Parts: sequence; C-alpha cells; structure tokens
Amino acid sequence: MKRKIQALAAAVLSLQVGFCFAAGAQDAERLGKDLTPLGGEKAGNKDGSIPVWSGTEAAQPGWSHGKKRVDFWKYKSDKPLFSIDASNVDKYADKLTPGQIALFKQIKGYRMDIYPPHRDCGAPGFVLENTKKNATTAVLAPEGWFLKEAYMPGIPFPLPKNGAEVMLNGKYHYRGVGVEYKPMFTAISPRKGSADWIKAADDLIWYMPWGKKGSTLLSSMPPVEWYIHFGYTAPAALAGQALNITMHTNEPGSEAFYYFPGQRRVRRMPTYAYDAPQIGFENQYTMDEPEVFMGTLDRFDWKLVGKKEIYVAYNSFGGYNFSGKFEDFAQRDFVNPADRHYELHRVWVVNATVKAGMRHSAPKRTFYLDEDSWNYLGAEDYDGQGKIWKVRESYLIPVYETGSCDASAFAQYNLADGRYLVDMHAAGTGTDISYSVEGNGPRFNASYYTSENLRAMSER
Repeated sequence: MKRKIQALAAAVLSLQVGFCFAAGAQDAERLGKDLTPLGGEKAGNKDGSIPVWSGTEAAQPGWSHGKKRVDFWKYKSDKPLFSIDASNVDKYADKLTPGQIALFKQIKGYRMDIYPPHRDCGAPGFVLENTKKNATTAVLAPEGWFLKEAYMPGIPFPLPKNGAEVMLNGKYHYRGVGVEYKPMFTAISPRKGSADWIKAADDLIWYMPWGKKGSTLLSSMPPVEWYIHFGYTAPAALAGQALNITMHTNEPGSEAFYYFPGQRRVRRMPTYAYDAPQIGFENQYTMDEPEVFMGTLDRFDWKLVGKKEIYVAYNSFGGYNFSGKFEDFAQRDFVNPADRHYELHRVWVVNATVKAGMRHSAPKRTFYLDEDSWNYLGAEDYDGQGKIWKVRESYLIPVYETGSCDASAFAQYNLADGRYLVDMHAAGTGTDISYSVEGNGPRFNASYYTSENLRAMSER
C-alpha cells in the first residue's frame, strides 16, 4: 500500500512538473511577440503616452568613444512637453513615486522636465537568446535570494514571479564584461550652513565575468557576481586609499580588502557591506547604495507589487557629459534640472522589508526597475518611524558599445539631513565612462582583485 501511495505521489508530481514546464515554455514563446525579447510589454499604453517598444537604439553615424554620447542620440532635439515643480506636483502625483513627491515638497526649486518617451532599450542577439532559454531554465536558489542557474549573459527571469527574481534581473542586466571610470567624482553636498563639498576623485574598474560574449551556464563559472577595484587620488584625507571588493553569487555580503596608506597595510573588512557607511563620506553613503542598489538580497523579504507608469530619468545624458563642468551638473541642493531628462515609462515595483532577526538601517525600501532594460531606475528608503529618508534615482542612457541601456550615474537625496550625493558618473571628469565587451588586459582577470595585488599596486 505504501509503495502504491509513493508511486501515485510521484506520478502526480511528474504531471505537475510537466504542466509547469509546458506552461513555462508557452509563456516563453511570448518573448519577441507580444513581449519584448527581454520581457517587457511590447505595446504602448492605452492613451498612447507610452509608445510601442521600437528595438535597440544605435548611435547616429560618426560616434566613437571620446565623443559626447548625446550628440549622436537620434532624439537630441526633443523639447520638454511640460515641467513639474512644487506648484503643480499634485496634478501629476499619480505618475510620480512617493519619493519624487517628497523631493518637490521638501527641496526649494526642485523641478522635473518631462520629454516625449522613447523605448529603444534592447540587447545583443546572444543576450536575447540566453534570455529566452532562461525563461524555462533559470533557477532561483532554495534560499530565495540568489541565482542558482541561468544562461549568461542574459536576463534570468524575463517572466518574473516574485520580487527576488525582479531584483536579480536588475543585478544581471547586460552592460558588457566591465565598466571603467578614469577618473570619477564621488561628491556629497555641503552640510547645512556650510559651503564645503566632499569631492573625492578616484579611478574605478568594475568587472563582471558572466558578461562575456556567448552562452555559458552560471554554474560552470566561478561564483562571482562582480569584482571592483578603486583607488582615491583626492582629497588629501582619502588620497592613496584603495579597495578591492568581490561580490559572490551565492554568499551574503561581500569580501572586501582596504589599503590604508598611513598604516602601509591591507586590512580585510569583513563587515564592509550592506548598510556599513563608506569611509570618508560622513555617514551619507552606505555600501549597498551605489547605482540605486548594489547589495545582496539576503536581509530582506522581496514583494513584487506589480507595474506602474511613472516619470523616470530616461535618456538622461547629463551625468555622462564629461566635457562639461561638474559644478554645472551638481548644483547646491540638487542635480541641475537641465541635466535630468524625464520620460513616462512602465516600471516594476518591488517592496523590500527587513527579515525577522535581520537588521538594516533602512528597514523598508521600495525599488523601481525599467520594464525594457531591467535597470534600477529609482528607490526610496524608509527610516524606523516609517518616514521617507533617502530617495535615489539613476540616469539611464543607450550604451552604443554594448547595444544595451545602462543607468550608471545616479543621485541620492537624504531628506533628513538636507544633503545629496552623486556617483558613478562622468560629469566634469574630462573622460567618458568606458564599457568593455571583450575584457582584455589584466583588469579583467580575477588575480587583479586579490589582497596581494592590492598591496602591490598601492605600495608602488
């Protein structure tokens, strides 16, 4: 009798698995048809204020690295349709996030210029092929917060079923194999009553081994989501300090090694992750805040709220104007409105709540991800009293080298302290961000990111 029950249970399970696979395969066939190849809705919205997805945006003829990207953007002559400020924010509140509304209410002079929307974010063919395979093969780990298996590079879950899958899509959106910033300015606006900015200059390389061209199973690669190396060159208080970080695909937190020139030694930083404040920035900047989110998912429960139409900083080239002046881009209380280009788009909305037994300085967070490219476009952090504390937004552009879109440059507004920061941009640096699709040279090798190499580089 026991064997019969076991056999019946196995048969039922087999039918369930077969049904789920068939359903998944059927849904996967929607990619490239009524859905974009990366999983967005191909159609526009009912009133036409969001257009039909049109495919990958290529640079106009004549662009090469070192030339201003916006000059070769197809729609560079667009003019604003209207502007939103404190006087009319309530009229547009249904197309704004709670954080955006708070910025209008609390920051004098804050403005958003709204432009005609364009949906030109795609990806190279090998990314699209991997994404379609992932629709039926990608696996979320049983722990529920990291990616166990997928074909890379590709979007793991183009048909997401939960918030963790959406967030992982954001982490693995295609941006090539590496991004270099030479140099970059991490800047924090002055304290109240002061005029002194914190403006740190550094060189940074960000290497993502899974971004290599082709089709490779994640499980066949070393379990590394990314490596980062950066070294400060200014101001004097930070100059000479350098850091190597490894983020693993299947482990919480990160592995960080920090070089302190005054001690002439490399120190392992086992807790330099999550909400740990970054050294030198007066508790304004934590380790998981760059580019809206750069952490592991293990400390939060992730709830998929659904989709929403909102105004987001899209085709927003101001943060990539390396030949302009930094002071023109980063004004006293906010990023120059002329450098922020907003369009109406559909975004995925995910709520994050700290798990029981875990801690984080922001016990609740909300994230907004682009439906077409899976970039993180914005976020709100709430404090322990449930008030909006920090508001982040990124500035998405088409990246001509990769054939995809990326939202590297970003700003974060601390409403409690009345300060804001900008990072991961090129504004005023004199050198454009460099996206690599090949990954040649020593910086695209795991040995570059060891503690031993950090010491060798720092002590030269």
